[in-house]
Amino acid sequence: MLAGVCAGIAEYMDIDPTLVRVIYAACSVFLAGFPGLILYLILCLIMPAPEQNV
Repeated sequence: MLAGVCAGIAEYMDIDPTLVRVIYAACSVFLAGFPGLILYLILCLIMPAPEQNV
């Protein structure tokens, strides 16, 4: 929820953001080969900002 990475992925895939967050957290905790923090930081930097509706 810090940078909206999971919400952005959920919006792109048209699924519930909570589901994406739960899957991401489970992968980060239970899979030793899944560097969740590093991936989150990289996605935070490369994902485009959401469009502002004015």
